[in-house]
Amino acid sequence: MLRPKIPTMPTPTGLVSRPAVVEPTAVIQHTPATTAPVAPASPSRPTVQLTPGSVLALVGGGTTVVLVVGTVLVSMLLAVAVTAASVAVCALVIRSLVSSQHRR
Repeated sequence: MLRPKIPTMPTPTGLVSRPAVVEPTAVIQHTPATTAPVAPASPSRPTVQLTPGSVLALVGGGTTVVLVVGTVLVSMLLAVAVTAASVAVCALVIRSLVSSQHRR
């Protein structure tokens, strides 16, 4: 009754097709006959120019991120505090009800 049943692999039905045969292809490398003049190498790191407007935008964006993250963290802390206070009040009420039951 409690023996596990091992599934059997069913035999394929219908037409079974063979896998497609892939033939290798030759790779031919082509070298250009004439060489073009080489352009001077550009600097590997692009320079970033900060204008007063972009600095102001960066400061504003950073301030916004800090305020949003701070608001979320404070609201989560407040939710935990409210939950803990309500659980404590419920525990006091239940304790009072249980102790009054024992006196009767």
